[in-house]
Amino acid sequence: MKISRYWKAVVSALAAGAGSLSVAVTDDTVTAAEGWAALCAVLAALGFTWAVPNRPASSGEDVQA
Repeated sequence: MKISRYWKAVVSALAAGAGSLSVAVTDDTVTAAEGWAALCAVLAALGFTWAVPNRPASSGEDVQA
């Protein structure tokens, strides 16, 4: 299964944003600071995931059974 670089970044950003917002709504309100924290989490996840390259496909030489 080949996962493109784009989808890897999108999924990580959604997970970071959902995790941050789920903590923010525990008191039934989202403050501006919590919103900014969620936005920063999304942007950081996008940036870090985008920067890390996917592992190249191996030729079968390193595969251990």
